[in-house]
Amino acid sequence: MRVTHPGAPTHPQPPHHLKAPYDRRMSFLRRRSATPAGPDFDVLAMDPGDWPGNLGAGLLPAPDGTCQGVFLRYDLFGGRGPAMIIGNLPEGSPARDLAEGEVPFEVAQLLIALENDEEVTVTETEDMPVMQGDNLMIVRRLKLSESRISCVQFDRSDNVLVTIAAWDRPITDDLYALLKPLPAELFQQG
Repeated sequence: MRVTHPGAPTHPQPPHHLKAPYDRRMSFLRRRSATPAGPDFDVLAMDPGDWPGNLGAGLLPAPDGTCQGVFLRYDLFGGRGPAMIIGNLPEGSPARDLAEGEVPFEVAQLLIALENDEEVTVTETEDMPVMQGDNLMIVRRLKLSESRISCVQFDRSDNVLVTIAAWDRPITDDLYALLKPLPAELFQQG
């Protein structure tokens, strides 16, 4: 697993409707010296060993060099494109501040990875109970104007917001069972 961060825009900018608080592409192949040291929190995501495809990770840097979020992009084998992005945003991360109807950063990044420049908005949210192991979570299911994207969000007990965005596949209870806390050390630079 390679850990990088969204660097200075070297790619075409996403359309204005995809610009999230950080309107830069995620770079999964490039290391830069300005990369934050890493998160100070564990990252809840699917273990790399449980994913039968390619995996990349990105760190979202703050101007002071701290880590404002971690994103994992799960791609299908054979260059068939991205399947899912899971993000973990700590409390206070600017990427959590969204306008009414604006899609989460993870959805915007999924659309960019798919080279899909449609305008997509959140049309409805629904809270639902989900079991993860022995814990009951309240999950917000976001309904989007692009029906091929599934998106859910939930808050962890340490106030880290987890967002899962999947392309052309539903997010089921089986996925929640595969989520594990990955130690922050996995994402450390240096």
